Amino acid sequence: MAIAQCGGRQRATPSQDPNRPAACVSKRNGRERAPVSPPSSSSDRVVYAVVASTFFVGFGGGVVFPILPNLGEVLGISAFMVGVILSANRWTRLVANGPAGVLVDRIGTRTPFVVGLAVEGLATFGYVIAIRSATPELWFVVARVTWGIGSALVFATAYTITADVSEASSRGTSMGIVRAGITFGFPAGMVLGGIVSEVYSNVWAFALAASFAGLASVIAFFIVPETHVESTDSSIKPWDFETTLPALTVGLVNFGLYFAYIGVLFSTLVLYLEVESLTLSVELAGYGIDYGEQGTSGLLMAVSALSGAVFTISGGKISDAVGARMPVLIAFLATSCAGFVVLTLAPSLGAVVLGCILIGAGQGGVGGPLTALLADLTPEDRMGRAMGTNNIFGDVGGGLGPLLSLPFATAVGYDVLYALSAIIPLIAGAVLVAGIYSYTGSLSPTVEESIA
Repeated sequence: MAIAQCGGRQRATPSQDPNRPAACVSKRNGRERAPVSPPSSSSDRVVYAVVASTFFVGFGGGVVFPILPNLGEVLGISAFMVGVILSANRWTRLVANGPAGVLVDRIGTRTPFVVGLAVEGLATFGYVIAIRSATPELWFVVARVTWGIGSALVFATAYTITADVSEASSRGTSMGIVRAGITFGFPAGMVLGGIVSEVYSNVWAFALAASFAGLASVIAFFIVPETHVESTDSSIKPWDFETTLPALTVGLVNFGLYFAYIGVLFSTLVLYLEVESLTLSVELAGYGIDYGEQGTSGLLMAVSALSGAVFTISGGKISDAVGARMPVLIAFLATSCAGFVVLTLAPSLGAVVLGCILIGAGQGGVGGPLTALLADLTPEDRMGRAMGTNNIFGDVGGGLGPLLSLPFATAVGYDVLYALSAIIPLIAGAVLVAGIYSYTGSLSPTVEESIA
């Protein structure tokens, strides 16, 4: 295989496959590629700035989950409307992800990243307005839609920046670190929402999340440089998606993971704890602390997120060390399946903790290698589009989850819901194996064989 070095990323020469576009070009459609240096301390600084920014802004995405299901009854919001609010940001991203990915490939990463973070900060402050408004449903929907626009820009840029400054041999680790920041920031917001809302108030929880989101945009503005392109062509075609087999395969796996994890587990956990009368009591220094369903669910989501963050980093690192992504991906998809099985079989607090840990580990362990696999199989000048396509699939899964899981659990029960959710990672594994084998001719291609 003939490999060319393009900045910090290895790419196959065009002679390898005439059907694949050349990625290492000095000019394309009137624009020049921005020079990308090999990984260095400067590259690490950029990666860690992306991690910090996505972590802090992620608070706003998660803070509503432990608050809104219970708050819905107080504000007179129906269960269906709560589901609409929780999933509104993902439905918005269905429209915004594609243009965001094209925008990144056209004008670069820095401006969309900083602007996206700022928009998410404004959306988080919208929760404060919503809770004090006479029409909270309207304001919550507006805030979540605005959040969806900002997060489409952030997600398309965060992984593209990481792909730009990393080499194939370390891409799984770098992607895992960034994924960990994104993964942990969201449920950290759930902890913030659950605990701060119980100790102080819901308004305080929303305001604190908004302040952290503002900090995220400041960090990005002063630290994150342009890594992708220097563009003179700003024309955007919203329909210019990445529809190659690798992008569609990875996207379908992402769909299943987000449907089961965000759409099912995180959307139903607080209500499941209420139905099963499972809450946490902690004794510290002779004082007993009793958490309600909101606080307990926030802590459990944090446990799941911590597990996910640890295995996101280690999963990517293992895939780099092994030199292949597939074995790691299959192992962690099986772990996610096991977590839902535990939730189905034993309705006790200990079982719920174990189930959340396993599901978080499975979700996180897949994240780093899966995103790295997409970068391995995608030409550099199409990476923004590929991430946009991948995010669309994830948002369909995360958007459908709350709409279907909440009414479904009410009708047939949580045991049936979680049992069916256990099947989703298995189907995702089958789709992944079939798609990658069809594209590469190997059940487990090495990282070198996967370079686009």
